[in-house]
Amino acid sequence: MTSRVDLHIHTTFSDGLHTPTEIVEMSRAEGLSVISISDHACVDGVPEAIQAAAGTQVQVVPGVEISTEGDGLELHILGYFVNHASPKLRTALSRIQDLRLERAKEMLTRLRALGLAIPLEQVQELAGHGALGRPHLAMAMVEAHFVSSAQEAFQRYLGSDRPAYVPRSKTTPADAFRLIRAAGGVPVLAHPWRMTQMLPGLVAKGLMGLETYYTGYSPEMTNYLVELAHRYHLVCTGGSDFHGLTLLPNNRLGQVHVPLECLEPLRDRHRLLVEAT
Repeated sequence: MTSRVDLHIHTTFSDGLHTPTEIVEMSRAEGLSVISISDHACVDGVPEAIQAAAGTQVQVVPGVEISTEGDGLELHILGYFVNHASPKLRTALSRIQDLRLERAKEMLTRLRALGLAIPLEQVQELAGHGALGRPHLAMAMVEAHFVSSAQEAFQRYLGSDRPAYVPRSKTTPADAFRLIRAAGGVPVLAHPWRMTQMLPGLVAKGLMGLETYYTGYSPEMTNYLVELAHRYHLVCTGGSDFHGLTLLPNNRLGQVHVPLECLEPLRDRHRLLVEAT
């Protein structure tokens, strides 16, 4: 059964396959009432989604996802109800996008050393106006017939323990928390199952929420995460992490049941942050 809420969706403004307008149309078809456009290091797709949703049953929560590193682990931080017009936020995200480009160039160099030459221009064309990422490299590899699917590209070359992988820049979770909160947003730890031991330190640094409902999480996993969220006074959120079925076939739009009741605590935290600034 399709959920009415999906707070983790990517578009062509980062590494998704569908435009914000298409996402809104698909959400309407799926019966979703609340969605969040949470592109990687980019909020440029939010205005298009809001415009496309005007006059429909779909409400768009402005969001963003920022990749960070803490204690040697890669952590993704979601930000909800961010002021997507904030000059400070947009400038900081632009710097992160520049770092993503440099990372992509280094991965292309490693692929070339493995005999898999792909022009940067091809990858940039696939990325379009979005934040360039590994999925764009994977799509370019498929186009060049080096692999049969994006999944194979990650499994053989681009995954975190594969030969063409390049670690991200050292943006810390605390950096992401400060940036999101300064823009009135609520910072949430994405797909947190393997990072629960870090929660006390992350909460102390400014974490305000936990993505307790996520693709592939069993009821037992979800219940445990909800318990942790309550223990640390974190809001619960959830979503599919939809990029497009060609890219991630197991992450279907609206497939994760996210209780509508999650929205009000999230709004309350947002209001408190805005009032405090």
